Formats: sequence, C-alpha cells, structure tokens
Amino acid sequence: MLEKLVVESKALERTLSGEELSYTDGLELMNYDNLHILGAIADNARKKLVGDTVTFAASYYMNYTNVCAASCQMCAFYRKEDAKDAYTLTPEQIEQRVSIAETLGATEVHIVGGFHPELPLEYYEDMMKTIKKNHPELKIKALTAAEIFFLSKLTKNSTKEILSRLKESGLDSMPGGGAELFHPEIRPKIARGKCSGQEWLDTIEVAHNLGIRSNVTMLYGHIEKPEHVIDHLIKIRELQKRTRGFITLIPLKFSLDNTELEHEHLVNSECSSVYDLRITALSRLMLANVLNNISVYWVAYGKKLAQVALSNGGSDLVGTAFSEEVYRAAGKPTASSIQELEVMVKEIGRKPVQRDTFFNIINEF
Repeated sequence: MLEKLVVESKALERTLSGEELSYTDGLELMNYDNLHILGAIADNARKKLVGDTVTFAASYYMNYTNVCAASCQMCAFYRKEDAKDAYTLTPEQIEQRVSIAETLGATEVHIVGGFHPELPLEYYEDMMKTIKKNHPELKIKALTAAEIFFLSKLTKNSTKEILSRLKESGLDSMPGGGAELFHPEIRPKIARGKCSGQEWLDTIEVAHNLGIRSNVTMLYGHIEKPEHVIDHLIKIRELQKRTRGFITLIPLKFSLDNTELEHEHLVNSECSSVYDLRITALSRLMLANVLNNISVYWVAYGKKLAQVALSNGGSDLVGTAFSEEVYRAAGKPTASSIQELEVMVKEIGRKPVQRDTFFNIINEF
C-alpha cells in the first residue's frame, strides 16, 4: 500500500527498501509536500523497530545552577553571577531535592546547569557521590557534553580525565543537551560562548568510549535552514555507527519567550506544528538503521501535538519532567504524572510502558 503512494519520491522509495538516506535525500524530504505520506512512512519504520509501545521514564530534573558564562541567544534560563535571581545549589539543597525525587517515584535524576565559572570539579564529584550513597537506586543522568567541555577548559583537565572521575563518582549516563545544531554556519548565531559542534561530538565520543551512554538533542524551529538539520542528523548517525552510545534522539522545539532571539526580533513566532511533525518524521527516517528511539518532548509540544508526533515516527515521551526549569523559563508548563502520560498513550491506541534510563522496561500498563 505504502509503496504505491510514494513512487514520486526516490528518497521514500529508498526508505521503504531499508536503504540509508543520503544528505540529498534528507533535503528532498525537508521539502516533500505530502506530510501525511511522510508521517505514515516514518511511523511504519517506527513500528518495525519498536512495535506499538510508547516509553517514558519517571524523571526528576535538577538544575544545580543557572549561572552561566555563555550567553546563548536561544536560552531564557541562564543568569550572570551578579543577577538578582542567580543561584547555585548547596549540598544540603541538592540532597533535599533528590529526596523529593525519590518520594515522587523517580528512577533517574536529570542534572544540568549553566557554565559556572567558579565551581571546581570536586563540586560535581561530591554531588554524585552523595546521591549514590543516599539514593543508590536512582540513576544519575548528568552534565551535557557542553558542560564537560567547559569543565575541561576551566580545570585544565582532559575531557577523558573529567568523565572518568565523574563515572567513578556515580555518573550513569549523560543527557543530550548542548548539541543544538552542529553546523558552524548556524551554531554561533544560537549558542554564543558554547563549544563548537565538533567539540561537542568529540566530547560525547570520549564518553561513549568510556562506557557512558547518552542521549542527543537537536534544537530546531528558530533561524536554521534545511541543510543545518540534515547535517546534524548525519553527524549523529556517523558517530552512532562508531560508538553505538546514543540511547535516543530528542528533537527540541525552540521556545521563543524571554530569549535574545525574540528580543532582537530575529524570530517572531514559534515554528508551526506541521514543521514539528516533519522534523519528527525526518529524524526517524534519517536514523532508522542506527537508532531505535526517537523521543517526543511533550514539554515543548504540549500533550495534544505530542500525541500526533507519536504517529509520525515518535516512540518515546522522554519522561515526567518533575521540576523542569529550562522550558518553564520560556513559559511552558513542565510537569506531568506517570498516570497522565499513560492516558496520553492509550488515547492514541498505543501501549504505554515505563522505562528506565537505558530503555529497560520497568512497568507495563
């Protein structure tokens, strides 16, 4: 049935035959005018890889600081050290929050922050050791590749040394943040002061080679061009072939409110839902041969659009996002319960499954 519908698209024909899509194929699909067919084929690829389950984790988000040496144009969260609302959590505050996470039923604590110019490596080591000592069952998913790269420059240690020490302290995996878009033409325009795309990739490859698996993100819906999106997905694919260290891709929709891109009138509105669905479908098709999981971040989409994205190649809802602050700073509601995510999945006729950090099944509903 699907084969008959897509004879006019060589790229989609190659997808149906299981071939890897090229850069040119990706550009073709970024401009392909029949979103229904594109979504149907992406969803067909999803079903072949993971069936009809939709996974999610019980995850507690903790931002240890909002102080940041970078000044990313797309970020509403960061503050400079002298800002009235700047903060850095003390060990006691961290313990209080992690205790709350366990009470809420979280199985992982997702820890990220800004590029704090004064915190020593020991701050992070002590944080992880304390969490593991007091909450041994919780998985620690902490510090993006961009934060690790910054720490490397700050402390004059190699990324390998830092990652090895953090792994010994209790680091289980890494979130995918800081990836944004890798292409050097676009990255400085959205991520001022952050590591380059290649430095992010090099850092995460070191982590993977040390046995630290990670997520990976892609920030879209701002001032990018189609070629920047395809370049990003292909670089993810090539690294995944080498390391098999990525767990899931999370396409992140740019949230406009309170960002520099809004204030400078470089972006005046958020991208359309049609574009969101195209990105989800394209991510599935470009990565189909190397990565099973494509996550739909309902925090950025809203629950109704997230349900539609799950029928356009998405297979995971990321998690409950207890205490999420980054998207909240840009005006998004950011918390949900396991029961709410379960209902979201059942409403579209799919099977909800609670997972852990590494996509092992914890509970079926």
